[in-house]
Amino acid sequence: MEVDGEGSIAVAPTERHRLYEDALAILTGTLIVSLGVVIYSKAVLLTGSTAGLALLLQYATGAGFWLVFSLVNLPFYVLAVGRLGWPFALRTFLAVSLVSLFCRLTARWVEFAHVDPIYAAVVGGGLMGMGLLVLFRHRTGLGGINIVAIYLQEKWGIRAGYFQLAVDLAILAAAFFVLPPANLVLSIVGASVVNMILAINHKPGRYVGVT
Repeated sequence: MEVDGEGSIAVAPTERHRLYEDALAILTGTLIVSLGVVIYSKAVLLTGSTAGLALLLQYATGAGFWLVFSLVNLPFYVLAVGRLGWPFALRTFLAVSLVSLFCRLTARWVEFAHVDPIYAAVVGGGLMGMGLLVLFRHRTGLGGINIVAIYLQEKWGIRAGYFQLAVDLAILAAAFFVLPPANLVLSIVGASVVNMILAINHKPGRYVGVT
């Protein structure tokens, strides 16, 4: 952004992301998110969006997170294709698949003997927030509410982080009968960390790189 000779602000042309930049971003973002999810799973905490729903079903049924997370995202791909286009839908499908894979592998790559729940809520939430931020900036979501949040921000200027926070709190309220009260409170703290990272760092117009 520059000021021209007449005192007007001239906005530099938008620079598109290259294919390899998108690929590296999706790989990095999904690895970071997966580590956050594994930390949450170890501490028996819950996050929001479809990842939170998948964790909730994991705790309630004993099914693997990687499988549940893949299944609950299937209906949202229709919205992604119809509203945000095939490129976004394909990147999102890839990101969801990688998170499912990495969550399964990370549990083998990294073993936690003990994780303090408060630390897990803050650091795990921070990791997921930063991973989502990387993905969002390359027009990639993690399915479900992420797809709706990105669409609302791009179409109506509604902050993705604030919208997700409202939905995430509703999901956490549904976990009242599954998680102990202390874990539920810490999960709310973690969800706030995730969404505040997005709200502060992913404002409309602040980042204009596109694919």
